[in-house]
Amino acid sequence: MSPPAVPPASAADALNPLDPVWVERFRRDLEAALGKPVDGTLALAVSGGPDSMAMLTLASAAFPGRIAAATVDHRLRAASADEAQMVADWCATAGIPHATLQPPRRIFRSNVQADARHLRYDLLGQWAIETGAHALLTAHHCDDQAETFLMRARRGSGPGGLGGIRTQWRWERQRWRKGYPKAGVAAVADVDGVAVVRPLLGWRRDELRAIAEQAGIPFVDDPSNADDRFDRVRMRQLLAQNPWLDPVALARSARICGENDAALAAMMDWIGRERTLPSGVSERHIDMSGLPRELRRRLAREAIGYVRLIDGVTEGSWGDSTNIESLLDALDAGSSATQAGVLAQAKGDIWHFRPAPPRRSL
Repeated sequence: MSPPAVPPASAADALNPLDPVWVERFRRDLEAALGKPVDGTLALAVSGGPDSMAMLTLASAAFPGRIAAATVDHRLRAASADEAQMVADWCATAGIPHATLQPPRRIFRSNVQADARHLRYDLLGQWAIETGAHALLTAHHCDDQAETFLMRARRGSGPGGLGGIRTQWRWERQRWRKGYPKAGVAAVADVDGVAVVRPLLGWRRDELRAIAEQAGIPFVDDPSNADDRFDRVRMRQLLAQNPWLDPVALARSARICGENDAALAAMMDWIGRERTLPSGVSERHIDMSGLPRELRRRLAREAIGYVRLIDGVTEGSWGDSTNIESLLDALDAGSSATQAGVLAQAKGDIWHFRPAPPRRSL
């Protein structure tokens, strides 16, 4: 732990004065990420690491009395409860509302980081809504973006995956209702959500650590950040060992890929409406005739995500960067394939997507 997790003696001592330039930069970057002025409470995801503690410090200086913080204790390490308490103690001394959140179930050991991330956003999103927050802020920064870009490139991701960490996305809590009268469409009931915003994507890791140290606030260095069993740690080591790999340039490439992906997504909304055929509620039937592979890839990806959501499929790992090239090869050959619990079949130019049948037990 560095520096020691000792909370300030009084609220007056909770925060050493920050450079006003840093505070104003944070304010500008947050409003640029939001696309509008800040209005209301800001919810901050604070793990206790130097990055999130620096964000907490900057936000409390830029928007005093308008922030709340939460720490997710995944209970994966013996020290995690103490780290969450460290954040809670500092927030209490500084007059910042704080909540410690715990997942309702154990983390799947087969894919610890992915499952923990999924549960973390569900907990934070629900907490932010209950707090009435204007937005939920996370402390992802430029070096995180560079590492993500390299991880996705290594897996053969396209523009969607290479776009990396988005400046803003919307977490939604929703329930889907089957049996909607129009074939192929499901109605959404009780939708609410919150904008997840990353105001620090233009900041370097070393800058944020320096801010936390200058502010004199406690923080922890998570030992998993040095565990090279994880892809992200290996990418971090690669960048550290090869200074010619510029994280700022890599992050810029990720941003450009993200912008291109957003433009393609807007076009795909129209194509999807034109090419989606009537089907059962938990299915997608899509006319792929004459479409280039990238558009087939995007329509297939959307169809898999739709079926998983509507039918509540939890099998397998699924996300924006999941590689589906072998599935596309099978469908292009007129065959079938299963991915992430969804069965895809090609019948001529019409591709069908439905929940995969349950596996037979031995």
